[in-house]
Amino acid sequence: MTIIDGKKIAKELRHAITKEVKKCSRPPGLAVILVGDDPASEIYIKNKSRACVEVGFYSDQLHKSANITQEELLSEIHRLNANKSIDGILVQLPLPAHIDSNSIIEAIRPEKDVDGFSSENVGKLMQNKPFIRPCTPKGVMSMLATLDYDLKGKDCVIIGASNIVGRPMSMELLNAGATVQICHKDTKDIVEKVRTADVIVAAAGVTHLVKEDWVKEGAVVIDVGINRLANGKLTGDVDFDAIKDKALAISPVPGGVGPMTIATLLENTLVAYKENSRRLEEDTSNN
Repeated sequence: MTIIDGKKIAKELRHAITKEVKKCSRPPGLAVILVGDDPASEIYIKNKSRACVEVGFYSDQLHKSANITQEELLSEIHRLNANKSIDGILVQLPLPAHIDSNSIIEAIRPEKDVDGFSSENVGKLMQNKPFIRPCTPKGVMSMLATLDYDLKGKDCVIIGASNIVGRPMSMELLNAGATVQICHKDTKDIVEKVRTADVIVAAAGVTHLVKEDWVKEGAVVIDVGINRLANGKLTGDVDFDAIKDKALAISPVPGGVGPMTIATLLENTLVAYKENSRRLEEDTSNN
């Protein structure tokens, strides 16, 4: 049994990014927009900004009032789209109910969409011509790549059908040659379906949803869930202690997918920086 150490893999990825940044003509720039005062979102923003500084990025944090109008937020995004020193724009979700998240995401230029949520970037992933890929699924693929495990022909079951994880995760696995099934709250006989899986990706947001009898011997189990218990501790969607000795490999919570999501955001920002630099060089040569 292998415990997939997301912290270690993320540290190695950040180290590689730091080395690349030293070769850049300027620090890659990431703008992070937080709307309102959600405590969990504030923690995420601090972690992301700290990671930016560690690898040598320029980090611009914009904290907006929960009362900001959609038009004002769109204006802020248009300003950042035009800013040549900002390579990536991230709007922390969820947004207040009066703001349409889809409109905000689509307003970000695809080459600055470091979350990989825009229709253009998701569409490219679906066509197996990925540019900027959604962070968490891409991070999961980086974790799986550390295993001596060929995904081709493997039966993979994803629990959760969100636009952030479940749907793009299915495309990542499909592009890797796996056979993929997505389960969600309306799926019938979900336990029987999960039991057939060679690879399970749990992303439902339900504490210890996946029990020992859901998992076949020798399965690879990736836990994307982050749930807070009454005692304040974090746990995942998988009953880790019950399943770990049964699995071929398993990711823990915390210390698994979470660190990889942030490291992948940095990786995406570096991709965006390179594209931004290429476009600027192209514009200069044309003029």
